[in-house]
Amino acid sequence: MLIVLIFIVWMLVFDTNSYLIHQELNSSIKKLENQKNTYQDEIKKDKVFIERMKDSNELEKFAREKYYLKKENEDIYIIENQDSLKTKKNE
Repeated sequence: MLIVLIFIVWMLVFDTNSYLIHQELNSSIKKLENQKNTYQDEIKKDKVFIERMKDSNELEKFAREKYYLKKENEDIYIIENQDSLKTKKNE
């Protein structure tokens, strides 16, 4: 009985293929699978974005909104709402 008990403790705790190591590896596998799913979702979004940017109108719209680009002889006015402005707190 004592030998069986020692064997079980050895296999669960001290062995290189112990239960604790398996649990740690399983948790890291789950974490990596979650990262994989996240990156796959980002890839899908980027593919949709690339397809949209193939249209010249969408590309122009993106450039105007993101980088404030403009055509010649065109004026651009940026309107910011009061609640979107950063203000310093008086201390």
